Amino acid sequence: MHNVMKRYKIIIGVFLLFISSIVTGQEDLGRYLQTAAKNNPGLKMKFNEYMAALEVAPQVKALPDPQIAFGYFIQPVETRVGPQEFKISASQMFPWFGTLKAKENVAVQLAKAKYEAFEEAKSKLFNEVRSTYFDLYFNNKAIAITNENIEILNVFRQLAYIKVEAGLVSAVDEYRIEMEIGDLENQLAFLKDKQYVLQVMFNNLLNIEDNETILFPDVLWATNISLSKQAALDSILTKNHQLLSIDFQKEALRFKKDVAEKSGKPNINIGFDYTFVGKGDNNMAGTDAFVFPTIGITIPLYRNKYKAMVQEVVYLEVAKENEKVNKMNVLETLFENAWKDYLDADRRISLFNSQLNLAQKSIKILETDYSTGNKNFEEVLRMERRLLKYNLELEKSRVDKQAAISFINYLMGK
Repeated sequence: MHNVMKRYKIIIGVFLLFISSIVTGQEDLGRYLQTAAKNNPGLKMKFNEYMAALEVAPQVKALPDPQIAFGYFIQPVETRVGPQEFKISASQMFPWFGTLKAKENVAVQLAKAKYEAFEEAKSKLFNEVRSTYFDLYFNNKAIAITNENIEILNVFRQLAYIKVEAGLVSAVDEYRIEMEIGDLENQLAFLKDKQYVLQVMFNNLLNIEDNETILFPDVLWATNISLSKQAALDSILTKNHQLLSIDFQKEALRFKKDVAEKSGKPNINIGFDYTFVGKGDNNMAGTDAFVFPTIGITIPLYRNKYKAMVQEVVYLEVAKENEKVNKMNVLETLFENAWKDYLDADRRISLFNSQLNLAQKSIKILETDYSTGNKNFEEVLRMERRLLKYNLELEKSRVDKQAAISFINYLMGK
């Protein structure tokens, strides 16, 4: 009874450590995402483009600058009240009613589209960070698994050496193990080089120093998509940032059409003149002349120009609608492919968990059998290769599943 309780406590302890590792790994990835959001220069560029777009609205909604003119009479013009010496004129142009508001609305909608472009860039960056992190995790596990297989082969090498010395088998068994270990050591060197490249990619996404250590969980977490397939697709078609950006661009075109229509209306110009009059022949100060107001309008005579402006926007509206339909089709195709990868990875996790368990049991039996001389060495090597394959395939399946979930979340704008 005491042994059972002790074993039970050990199992509970291992399980808690396993859960703790997974939670810590998710927290580490969360911190990496926050770092990328703060540091990534590409994301900063998109945010500054959005901030610049916000500054357009105050510009376009303002009235045109007033005009002030100064005129000096080289030859004073004599009038009844005295000679006119110089004149000041001021005028202000007012666009047709609602034109400035329509221009402001265009700028506001385009700024919203820029914000969605920023959110799209952030979602894409987060997906790239997660995907690269999963690649790093898998490559790191591949290095560990390859090392474990080299250790297993070293055990068999010792057994083969003993049997060769005893004259029970030929030296071919030992040579085969040497060749197998050589292949694995070459693969290990490649994996270590690849790990460095992946670390550089990851650090560049986060825009941090290359010497910072990247932390991984012992086993990658196993989360699932909480939505049904149709609900996930509906979320993509309503919340995807690329589609939302197109919607705001379409809304901007609606207001741009209003601007084009109002451009064909008259503009009103209001001003005044002030003339300074000097002393007349009677040596008396003249009376300055103040004229107010002067009113003028621009007459849009060339109608084809304004009709073309409106028609241009109509064509752009149709083009933007087609762009949205095309983007929805592309997103649906990407989603279907990602959903297929998600289901496939989930099935492979179950398969390779089972296969790996059987391979581990088999390799232990073969180790015992080979040491007693009952098994051919070819079977030992074949099973060792399967053990390596199933170990790697299991970790690859875990990574593929989380990468598919990450990509689907990206499509949904998360």
